[in-house]
Amino acid sequence: MSKENYNFMPVAIDISGRRILIIGGGNVGLHKANYLMRYTHDAIIISREFREGFSYLPFKCVRKEYEPSDLDGAWMVYICTENHELNAAIREEARRRGILASVCDAPDLCDFVSPAIWKDGDLSVAVTSNGRDVKRSIRVRDAIVDAVARGALDTE
Repeated sequence: MSKENYNFMPVAIDISGRRILIIGGGNVGLHKANYLMRYTHDAIIISREFREGFSYLPFKCVRKEYEPSDLDGAWMVYICTENHELNAAIREEARRRGILASVCDAPDLCDFVSPAIWKDGDLSVAVTSNGRDVKRSIRVRDAIVDAVARGALDTE
């Protein structure tokens, strides 16, 4: 199911004690895991194979094929299998169960998208382009980080 128009509202959400999954052990899954690691060390990554870098993460990595039962008890899932048909199928199962899902690189299938983030202690700056122009979001985030580093923005 494709959404022609989507409108993501930025929010800060408490993920404490929530079951968060990443399904996919490739480059995209690693990117999302590194993003998530800034906010929790309690997530599960499921993949048949894991590229180099996952062993350095604080998450539980489960080497297996995805099964719908992997979603049992999940609250949020990043779907990053690099197989578009499988991603869409996992997304539909998550929707059926009421689980928040982000299908990486497919904003039309997402309940949420990950913004470009800078985090310093309790301060987080998130820049989003409604899932449409990730590179622009990154440039704006980097400009904010540069302004903070130059002292142009008072962050104290």
